[in-house]
Amino acid sequence: MRIILLGPPGAGKGTQAKRLTDKYGIPQLSTGDMLRAAVTAGTDIGKRAKALMDAGELVSDDVVNQIVAERIQAPDCAKGFILDGYPRTVPQAIALAENMSRAGIVLDAVIELKVDEEALIGRIERRAAETVAAGGTVRSDDNPESFRKRIGEYREKTAPLSAHYAAKGQLVVLDGMADMDSVTEAIGSVLEKA
Repeated sequence: MRIILLGPPGAGKGTQAKRLTDKYGIPQLSTGDMLRAAVTAGTDIGKRAKALMDAGELVSDDVVNQIVAERIQAPDCAKGFILDGYPRTVPQAIALAENMSRAGIVLDAVIELKVDEEALIGRIERRAAETVAAGGTVRSDDNPESFRKRIGEYREKTAPLSAHYAAKGQLVVLDGMADMDSVTEAIGSVLEKA
C-alpha cells in the first residue's frame, strides 16, 4: 500500500498513519525524519540539506523531493509506505509522481480527512489539556493562535492538493470528524478497493 494522507493539522492523520503502520507493516514517512536521517547518514543529499539548515535556510523542494525519492525506494518501503505531510504543494506532488513513475512505484490511494476547522481548535485544546494531565509537555504549537496560523498556511499551500488529486481521479475524501475507529474503518474500505 502506497498512501498519501491529506488534511489540515489536527485532522488525525498521525493517529491514522500509526494504525495503518501497525496493520500493514509499512512505514509512515515524515519529511522531517527523512531529512534528519539523510543528514545523519551523510548522504550527498543529506550534506546539501545540512548545509542549507546550518545556514538557517529552508530546505528547497528540490532537496526534499530527492530525499523522498530515495526514501520510498528503501527496503522497508518495498511493501508500501504512508506519506503524511508530503507532498505539501502541487509542485511537490508533480515531482513525487515523476519520481514514483521512474521507480515503477504506483500510488494506491490519496485520502483526505475533511474536518471542521473550528471543531479542530477544540481538539487541539483537549490534546493540550490531556498532555498536561498526563504530566507531559505541551507542544509549542498546540494553542488556538498557532493552530489558526498553521490552518491558514495549510489552506494557502496544501489545500490545492485536493483539487490536483481530484482532477486525476485519485482523491478519496473521508469524514475526519467521525470517531477514530470509524475513520480507520473507512480508510480500510478505501484500501480494500485500491
